[in-house]
Amino acid sequence: MDFLHGGELIARALKAQGVSTIYTLCGGHIAPIYEGCLNNNLAIIDFRHEQAAAHAADAHARLTHNIGVAVVTAGPGVTDAVTGVANAFQARSPMLLIGGAAPLKTKGMGALQEMPQTEMFKTFTKASFTIERTEDIPALLFDAFRTALSGRPGPVFIEAPFDVLFNAVDAMPMPERITIEPLQPEVGDLARMFEILRAARKPVLIAGTQVYWDGGHVALRELAEQTGMPVFTNGAGRGTLPMTHPNCLKAVRSAATRDADAILLIGTPLDFRLKYGQDFNADAKLIQIENDAAELNHNRAADVALCADARLVLEALAEGLQGVRYDEWMSTLRGKEDRKEAELRDWQAIESLPVNHFRFAAEVNRLVDNNTIVIGDGGDIVSACAKVIDLAQPGQWLDPGPLGTLGVGLPFAIAAKHLYPEKRVLVINGDGSFGLNGFEFDTAIRFGLPIVSIVGNDAGWGQIRTPQKNMVGADRAVATSLAPTRYDRVVAALGGYGEQVESPDSILPALERAYASGLPACINVPLDPDGMSKTGASTPYIV
Repeated sequence: MDFLHGGELIARALKAQGVSTIYTLCGGHIAPIYEGCLNNNLAIIDFRHEQAAAHAADAHARLTHNIGVAVVTAGPGVTDAVTGVANAFQARSPMLLIGGAAPLKTKGMGALQEMPQTEMFKTFTKASFTIERTEDIPALLFDAFRTALSGRPGPVFIEAPFDVLFNAVDAMPMPERITIEPLQPEVGDLARMFEILRAARKPVLIAGTQVYWDGGHVALRELAEQTGMPVFTNGAGRGTLPMTHPNCLKAVRSAATRDADAILLIGTPLDFRLKYGQDFNADAKLIQIENDAAELNHNRAADVALCADARLVLEALAEGLQGVRYDEWMSTLRGKEDRKEAELRDWQAIESLPVNHFRFAAEVNRLVDNNTIVIGDGGDIVSACAKVIDLAQPGQWLDPGPLGTLGVGLPFAIAAKHLYPEKRVLVINGDGSFGLNGFEFDTAIRFGLPIVSIVGNDAGWGQIRTPQKNMVGADRAVATSLAPTRYDRVVAALGGYGEQVESPDSILPALERAYASGLPACINVPLDPDGMSKTGASTPYIV
């Protein structure tokens, strides 16, 4: 009879679910899990901070549409990962955080790094529990996989006590891999949608994260082309319809929703990103498709509200709206969009020094192709780049999501490059965000992952500093200034490639040299600290 310890059972369960990698920072409490991973050919990528490991697991989940896993030690290891888990919860990302813990036999006696870990996670995970018996590990992990992947995807925290991991039990088979069947839309709900959209003359479709997660990009394109319906993308929905597609609009969403007579939200909560729906035409019919019932009718009552698979809804709409066209409305919005784009092109052509944020974005856009994964990690610089960069594919753009967590850039990039070594991975960093997890370049260098970060360096927390100066004056603007640090030299000192460029025409050649180096690389670009306000495009800090 074979006997297996708890760490081996965890690794076998992860492998059976198709998990290929764990992201971690070492600790004695979790050593048996490493042993299990080595036995089962699971990659182990160790970070310099547990927050980064959790962020990497989040990115892994988004890029694979499967479970992402971070493994951290007890106490401060677990608390360091809290922000990464909270971000995954808001972003609807099905990651698993496995945290070590003191032995069950000494629970409550004051063991090293003992604390109430499961209670801490219950408000921002889909489940949080302790494994109390080694033989229960497979069943509990597969329950966790199902919970994380079903409905609105999200994180699960599992506490694995030291003695449970070290105990050995009889070998046992692993359950089948968890797959979630798509939720079919109700026929009656589809009929009401058809009725609203057939009567509409000015519909707007806003495609959010669920369109990406449900693999609805092909159906979205077919619906847009068949009907001529204008489409805006949001969150991880960016790229589900190429930004250059004639039906994809970026700059006139507010104007469109104010004039629309029907608004179709697919996986797009009515949160701050849509101004809680308060600017929508009050007379517009609202259709809301979600995978989270709690988001239905939130902040505004919908005329049709249902939980259903985004792909199936889009396919049904394409079938049910045959012969319906919205060309006149699309033409009107395209005219407005073209005028906004002309203004944006003027900003992208600014030659002044230091470099303007929009000129920076234009030069970065020259590099981005279908083989590039782009990660946004910052405030003003990411806002500018999001308006300019042309994304063509689902999953091509990663950002924190609605929690707005800074510091995701390097961890996201490490996971992306590990999963897709053939792709170029580019992080657009603000100088503030770089400071949070920039030391993870050490991780990228140790694992030979040639990611590139381009830092838009305006020597400050620009998204906060600009409104602060407007409110209280420059002489009372505090805690928002940074030094014009040479982040490229930091990366070079770690063993990577670093370069500073000060003219806009030098940005693309520097990026190309960075990729050609074959090393993890950082390009530092000094920016005009007043660049956003000079274009009238300062990003308001939304509360």
